[in-house]
Amino acid sequence: MDIAKSLSVSIHDNLTILNQVFECANDLVIQEWRFGKDFSISACSIYFKTLSKEKETNYLKKALQDLLKPENGTTTDVTLEAFTSFFENHGVSTKSAVLFERLDDVVTHILDGHIVILIDKWCKALAFDAFGVETRPVAEPVSESVVQGPREGSVEDLKTNVGLIRKRLRTPDLKMIFLVGGGESKTNLVYGYLNSRVSKPLLNAFVEKISCIPELEILETSYVEELVEDNIYSPFPQVRFTERPDVVVAGLLEGKIVVMVDGTGTMMLCPGLFIELFQSSEDYYQRTVLSSLIRLLRIFAFFIALLLPSMYIALTTFHPELIPTILLLAIVDAREGIPFPAFVEAFLMEFFFELLREAGIRLPRPVGSAVSIVGALVIGEAAISAGIASPSMVIIVSLTGIASFAIPQYSVAIGLRVLRFPLMILAAWLGGYGLMLGLMLILLHLCKLRPLGQYYMSPLAPLNLPEWRDVFVRVPLRQLMRKSRAGILGRTLQRNGKR
Repeated sequence: MDIAKSLSVSIHDNLTILNQVFECANDLVIQEWRFGKDFSISACSIYFKTLSKEKETNYLKKALQDLLKPENGTTTDVTLEAFTSFFENHGVSTKSAVLFERLDDVVTHILDGHIVILIDKWCKALAFDAFGVETRPVAEPVSESVVQGPREGSVEDLKTNVGLIRKRLRTPDLKMIFLVGGGESKTNLVYGYLNSRVSKPLLNAFVEKISCIPELEILETSYVEELVEDNIYSPFPQVRFTERPDVVVAGLLEGKIVVMVDGTGTMMLCPGLFIELFQSSEDYYQRTVLSSLIRLLRIFAFFIALLLPSMYIALTTFHPELIPTILLLAIVDAREGIPFPAFVEAFLMEFFFELLREAGIRLPRPVGSAVSIVGALVIGEAAISAGIASPSMVIIVSLTGIASFAIPQYSVAIGLRVLRFPLMILAAWLGGYGLMLGLMLILLHLCKLRPLGQYYMSPLAPLNLPEWRDVFVRVPLRQLMRKSRAGILGRTLQRNGKR
């Protein structure tokens, strides 16, 4: 049905079309009522009771109180001319009413949770925002808990998330651009940036990549991720996901762009650089020495999660001379009676470990952690007793899994799970040479990535030593903030042409 047309002056004609558009929508409420002298003016209120607050359905009464004030020169007998003139000239002082004259705008506002009011013999409609769907309150993020720091986390309401950011960045320099996705969902989303900090080429590249959003169904923040990524097949994330407003604010101060989608509590910072995947918000709330040691521990855990099974296969299969004699004898003794080579043994144990981890995630929370822990213990002990796996292999797989849990970004851990198996195959095929070949290919891939035109390995490649103050270790915050102020001053002078 074509609804892209103007409203009719007849309220009956408008209601006929709306009843056809919302056919079988039993939660749609159409309240017909009258007002004016001798109740001669027909009107109706239209809204979804599942989207609107019931206590807010009397907006018109509040608005009419302004119309009936003595200083407005009106009496208790409201005429249609006085009513239409009052709203067309924006005489409402309580809560602003949206005035429009197209039928498709009526449908859109009803679906957005507004209360739409139609008046007979008036070809316009009034809409009052009464959206009232319950959302979860602001609470501590489950996936990014901290010992010390803010406890606020984003929620599924877009306005709340924008407010949490504006509360921390009280500056007109913060720009928030609202967009609407296409398709049937018409999802609201917003991207924001600090105008004085963001790079103009970066912003232009981002805007160009998301220009197709009005034509796409956007249901979650990850839908936008694939639009801005340089390589959608890369196992490494090129954006950073977070549920913490303080992390978003820190990213905006560094010149990044944040993307938020209505209906999801995950916010996206782009572009995401490789070294940022090892950073946590708590690094800046702890003392410098402690934060630096923990960050080095995360980087070490990254290499353990990526390389430990492959190194074990390569050393035990091709390069046993590199293993100390006592340790080699212990490994050989533990592997006595194992019917599989090291690669098959490692592959089976990694496969079952990943299966247990996925099962623990999908099960209900009170049961999932218990099942994964008990399952790992039982299967590991049973595999050793049955002679399918050696104790050393169980230790290798366990250390690999624990190391992957130490990485702050869950998307990185998933990428390591993807890369671990090809590296194991190369190590079983060519030994240490295959392992080095796999590492070189990974490094070349990382250096080739350009999310939104930025170097993914920056400041490691290309080398930028002054930026290393927040890479492997974190220098005191005083020096970081001094660097930030100097960068802002330099960009301001350059923009004003004073350099």
